[in-house]
Amino acid sequence: MNKVKLRSMMEQFLAEDIGDYDVTTQAVFEEDTTGTLILLAKEEGIFSGEMVISTGFSMIDSNVSISLFVKDGDTITKGQQLAKVTGHVQALLTGERVVLNIIQRMSGIATLTKDAVTRLHSAHTRICDTRKTTPGFRLFEKYAVRCGGGFNHRMGLYDGIMIKDNHIDFCGSITKAVERVRKSVGHMVKIEVETESAEQVKEAVVAGVDIRTGDVYVGVKNSRVYKGNSTCVEDVVFRGLGGNTNANIIMTPAIRPRNNEIIPVCTRCQTKYPQNQFVKGTIFQ
Repeated sequence: MNKVKLRSMMEQFLAEDIGDYDVTTQAVFEEDTTGTLILLAKEEGIFSGEMVISTGFSMIDSNVSISLFVKDGDTITKGQQLAKVTGHVQALLTGERVVLNIIQRMSGIATLTKDAVTRLHSAHTRICDTRKTTPGFRLFEKYAVRCGGGFNHRMGLYDGIMIKDNHIDFCGSITKAVERVRKSVGHMVKIEVETESAEQVKEAVVAGVDIRTGDVYVGVKNSRVYKGNSTCVEDVVFRGLGGNTNANIIMTPAIRPRNNEIIPVCTRCQTKYPQNQFVKGTIFQ
């Protein structure tokens, strides 16, 4: 996690909660009163938030002593000690709610991500996040996804080209959108196109895509592409990309979206398509 951004966000969160000062804590405890705070897990899951604990408390009082008993991505159990913080009671009680709020949310996201990764159980398919994050909390939520074994898609609008349906509608076509992007960005920038039909997949390829270098990634929404089609998924993919024997096409196994079950490649497709056109680890009947 970016330490500079983390500290900046923590300053905002703490300032929002503390205001001028913690009126209750300062009224109850003398400034030199010391104590120890133990952070416990209330349920099992995946932990995320090491830097939040260490940064949050030390920003209020640089003299606090912090001992972390778990690392980001660790599996935790109910009642397990996560950390111990020793220092002035005023600092401990003033900062603990903000710190807890953040690590609770991060650990929840990490836990749900880990569950999705486990259910998918794939060596070649990745669980990725989106930009649909809580405003102001993206840094933490996307880091939590990584702690759970997932991957970040893109951090924002600035670090990747993604031509979506709205871009296509306003521009008029995938072809026009890709042409304009190529004239605008450098050759190191990857271009992703979101497609909704086999025809759009084909158009994205014809627009100048070199599948082998991955300049443009093509995603297909199964429900629209395959609806009413009795042929194999592999046939639909190859036809949509311009032919039945395109050696540049590498396919991943088909997955049933409702239960993430991997569908083995049938014996007919094993004969029709070379096995090197399927990613390593593909299951065959």
